[in-house]
This record gives sequence, C-alpha cells and structure tokens, in this order.
Amino acid sequence: MKRIINTSNAPAAIGPYSQAVEANGTLYISGQLPVNPEVGKIEATDVAGQAEQVFANIKAILTEAGYSFSDVVKSTVFLSDIANFAGMNEVYKKYYATECPARSAFAVKDLPLGALVEIETIAAK
Repeated sequence: MKRIINTSNAPAAIGPYSQAVEANGTLYISGQLPVNPEVGKIEATDVAGQAEQVFANIKAILTEAGYSFSDVVKSTVFLSDIANFAGMNEVYKKYYATECPARSAFAVKDLPLGALVEIETIAAK
C-alpha cells in the first residue's frame, strides 16, 4: 500500500512530485533543498546553514510520517561543489552520530534554486 506524505512544516514540492511516499514500511523522501517553509526561499548563504535547513525539512517529513532519524537507512547528498563536503559533513554528523545510514555524496553541476546542498533520504521500520 502506498501513502503520500505531505506537511506544511517542510517546503512544498516545486514540481510534480510528493515530499515523501511510504510503501511497505519504507519511507522515500524526495531530495530536500534548504528552503525555509515559512518564507518559501533559501535564506542561508553557507553550506552549513543550508544543511541545517535541509535537516529541519527532513525531520518535519520524518515526523509527519511517524519516523525518526534513527529509522534512516540511506542518504544521498548532492553538493553544488565538492569543496562543500566538509561543511555539510559537520552538520550531517550531528544527526547521525551512531549507527549511521548508508550514504552517497557527490557534486553535481547545479542544484535547483541555486542551493549548495540537497539531501534525499530513505527510512525503514
């Protein structure tokens, strides 16, 4: 059974996709940009600030779906520049200090809205 997850505590989708979809005990969260849902735009200008907003958005979706960071099994991190890896990683390890999920991280040519970081998340129960 498929369940669409949507919360006003995370940014609305900027295209034809859902914030998250749960299927058979697995939650697939679409890539989260550092958009503050209260103002509808990216406010932070550095990668650490943007990563903090991304994790706030992920947390809002996890919570809405009844999951937590301890349920996360895989993250995919997209960076506008691989030089931002260390700054993103400092924030990342605050959310995953032990029993870390599997992860991929790589630089891409561009991210939507000029973001420095975007993170896609999969959680399971």
